[in-house]
Amino acid sequence: MPAAAAGGHQLPLYPESPFEGTFLSWISNSMIMVWIGAGLIILFCRAATKKMSIVPAGFQNFAEWLVESLYDFFANILGEHLVKRTFWFFGATFMLILTVNYLALIPGVGTIYREGADGHVIGFLRGGNADLNMTAAMSLTFFALWLFWSFTEIGTKNFFAHIFSPKGDFSGYMRLGMVVMFFLVGILEVLSIFIRPVALSFRLFGNIYGGEQTLEGLMALVPKWLAFLPALPFYFMELLVGLVQALVFTLLCAVFLKLMCDHGDEEHH
Repeated sequence: MPAAAAGGHQLPLYPESPFEGTFLSWISNSMIMVWIGAGLIILFCRAATKKMSIVPAGFQNFAEWLVESLYDFFANILGEHLVKRTFWFFGATFMLILTVNYLALIPGVGTIYREGADGHVIGFLRGGNADLNMTAAMSLTFFALWLFWSFTEIGTKNFFAHIFSPKGDFSGYMRLGMVVMFFLVGILEVLSIFIRPVALSFRLFGNIYGGEQTLEGLMALVPKWLAFLPALPFYFMELLVGLVQALVFTLLCAVFLKLMCDHGDEEHH
């Protein structure tokens, strides 16, 4: 008997293809969820901008409130100059993560299966951010953009000076000692920079995957027709987790950028 028929199953660490054995086998169940999430965001934007008016109403009013709130939130962290350059990324990333997180909580996601060729169950849909490939792709995209924004904002010289040069006024042997010390600290900072996308990937993936595993485990404790009862309180907690994780991911990205480009912001002011 498949595990799903017994009242629940363990979510695998890796995504699977519901089209296994066909020419569409390259499409995973988590990819489908991300495409659905992106499609919903596009449809929402089209609905909000279909009939633009000076006095907004309906979808337009809600969309303007949402975008302005997000813009002001990131402007308080990045400053007016940086937020104008980068809001397209932070706003879109926040909305995509949030939408995909909430889509994963819709009944049927992760609970509708088919039996694979070797007898194991394959879910037709899987939470997009419960796939490390998805979170790693977003983190690496930010890392590439972070390098581009940092170099274009403060220049190559200031970029490396920010990491390796001594902070403060020193003279004589003290200055020589500080140069050596800050160079060693700079090496640690470089390691920290390269670890950031890894940490961002696993933080988002771990929280979403862990939440889905918890819900699956709770639903497996009781007969299938009562599976929703033990999971119901945690289901509402996952609504909060989905929002918090979207905020944490984009907030950390914004802080990382601000820490490097802070001097560039002062020059523009």
